[in-house]
Amino acid sequence: MVVTFQVTDREHGEWAVLRVSGELDLMTSPVLRQRVHDVVAEGRHSLVLDLSDVWFCDSSGVGVLIASRRLLRSCQGSLRLILPARGAADGSHVNKVLGALGVRRLFEIHPDVPSALDEDSRPLSA
Repeated sequence: MVVTFQVTDREHGEWAVLRVSGELDLMTSPVLRQRVHDVVAEGRHSLVLDLSDVWFCDSSGVGVLIASRRLLRSCQGSLRLILPARGAADGSHVNKVLGALGVRRLFEIHPDVPSALDEDSRPLSA
């Protein structure tokens, strides 16, 4: 079985957006960790991780999300996660995992990229 995991990036003003798709697990989480480090090394400290196409996330994936948050906070940056608004209702896997581990409240979560990029937009409640 071939596992497809992809991270694509683009810029929106001061924000870097990394769109993650596939499984975020022990095998793939180092790729995301490196991409986040690359973004910060380029001097971009406002990051949106679009996780709307991640269908599986294990503890190593959650570890990367927490480490990314810590890294960005250490350089006075911001991290926002995209989990679709329907996530809680339809059982979005990442939403479930973050909630089950009690760490969802650590993140600023938005339903889509435009919402995350809008400074006046309010994040979804934990």
